[in-house]
Amino acid sequence: MQEGKNEFFLNVKKIAGPAMRLTSFTDYSLRTLLHLGMHRGRLVTIQEIADTHLISKNHLMKVVHQLGVAGFVETVRGRNGGFRLKIEPEEINLGAVIRATETDFHMAECFAPGGNNCPLSADCRLKHALATATFAYLRSLDTQTLAMLLPEPAAKPVMTAIQFHRIAVVAE
Repeated sequence: MQEGKNEFFLNVKKIAGPAMRLTSFTDYSLRTLLHLGMHRGRLVTIQEIADTHLISKNHLMKVVHQLGVAGFVETVRGRNGGFRLKIEPEEINLGAVIRATETDFHMAECFAPGGNNCPLSADCRLKHALATATFAYLRSLDTQTLAMLLPEPAAKPVMTAIQFHRIAVVAE
């Protein structure tokens, strides 16, 4: 069964070809938000994320700044400062994050606001096909939140009857 599973994934890769790529900036932004979502009870430092994810501190400073400008992160200055999520993970929409961190979605030269030199532009339908695909991609991400990507919190252990009895006896 394992062999068939690997074969399936290899075939999907061949059919799908290269995936749509995000910039490193967006990748680091998503990793940062995930890290913050997994450490909700405390402030996180740039150094911590840099060490955990092997990302340059200088690059992370820009990422955190942009996430703050976009309203996803709040910073606390000072010796014991750091940063944390400004809003709940359920309110952080992945489509909004990607739109806030990607520089553009110009899939081809004809998408650029100025300087389209393609001789096929007048009769080409590629721009529409790519625009439709980009719209579907972002629409799909609009249905996802940061909370959906976070691991489930560990269940709190259930108190056994014996433990409950011990507590009741001590309380008497």
